[in-house]
Amino acid sequence: MTTSRTTDFSHAGALFQLLRDGEPRTRADLAKSTGLSRPTIAQRIDQLLHLGLIAPINDAVSTGGRPSSQFAFNPQARVVIAADFGASHARVAVTDLTGTLLAETGEEREIASGPVSAMKWLTTSALRLLQEAGRSVSDVVGVGVGLPGPVEFSTGRPINPPIMPGWDRFDLPGALRETFSAPVLIDNDVNIMALGEQTSAWPDTTDLIFVKVATGIGAGIISGGSLRRGSDGAAGDIGHVALSRAADTPCACGNRGCLEAVASGRAIARELARTGSEASTPGDVVRLVKAGDLPTIQLVRQAGRDLGEVLTTCVSLMNPSLILIGGTMAQAAEHLVAGVREVVYARSIPLSTEHLTIAPSRAAGDAAILGAAHLAIDAALSPDRITAALTQQGPPRN
Repeated sequence: MTTSRTTDFSHAGALFQLLRDGEPRTRADLAKSTGLSRPTIAQRIDQLLHLGLIAPINDAVSTGGRPSSQFAFNPQARVVIAADFGASHARVAVTDLTGTLLAETGEEREIASGPVSAMKWLTTSALRLLQEAGRSVSDVVGVGVGLPGPVEFSTGRPINPPIMPGWDRFDLPGALRETFSAPVLIDNDVNIMALGEQTSAWPDTTDLIFVKVATGIGAGIISGGSLRRGSDGAAGDIGHVALSRAADTPCACGNRGCLEAVASGRAIARELARTGSEASTPGDVVRLVKAGDLPTIQLVRQAGRDLGEVLTTCVSLMNPSLILIGGTMAQAAEHLVAGVREVVYARSIPLSTEHLTIAPSRAAGDAAILGAAHLAIDAALSPDRITAALTQQGPPRN
């Protein structure tokens, strides 16, 4: 394997990364892959068995009851807490170390109610779910949370979130560590949706843009296989890119002419209400589209074209192989995606669209919770974190 030439496997945490794919391997397999000696491999295996992160696998040819010589990742060893907060909903789940949902709950709740009540709801719900799943707080090795606003990823603090009064610079990691003594990762909801979509539905895609169209509009960017947040965590804020057609339309951000001001679910609902339709939310827009309401369908198609105008620039800059449309308005994906395709394919150079797929989200409503889970899992299972856990736990007892 080429990995062995670029990775230092001298610590058990690095060796474990090879085993995260779930494929059973023998000590000899691992020695060949890493270049480490058999005694060193045996020591590392004992350390990982001590943590419970790997488990012996029965040999297919063994009939004498001797210990297995194959080992594989044990995703049930620990759990993570994953949470997704939207403008008017919240969801929390317990997952294993592959992101498989073990227990979950959710409810309609306003993000504007503030961080204190939100964190109280999250911790109370998570503790109940742990009990339902037969796990305890000591089993939790990570917490991942998505928020509908800008987040300074290095500190986990929301920064001037426009629809989240009272949340600015609130110390969410500190609040959650009062209950969970594990890494706490906070990120923008679109970033975690992009991560959840890639890990669950497009694992071999290294360059994609995930666009959430709901109350607002935002994008999560994965380039070269990694999530790109930018220097201050503001990458992907395409909802406030200027759009010529919207030059005179005021936006909630205080500017005029933003894409979000004319193409978001909230903007479409506002336009429908102005013309006498019974619509006040993105959900109402989706309902009218599904009912075949022609004026609504036409507005959604135009929103897709407007979105496509901005994404054409993104395609020229990034050359992704995949653009995914998610969020509430993705339930009207037939018309929204059609509008995006119409403009992007027409205005981009042929080379940049030759292998470009534009499609609705596959993970749909699960994208955010899966992304939050994987955010926590990747932190908990990092080489440094595992090595630190082994140091704290001490050597295996014979």
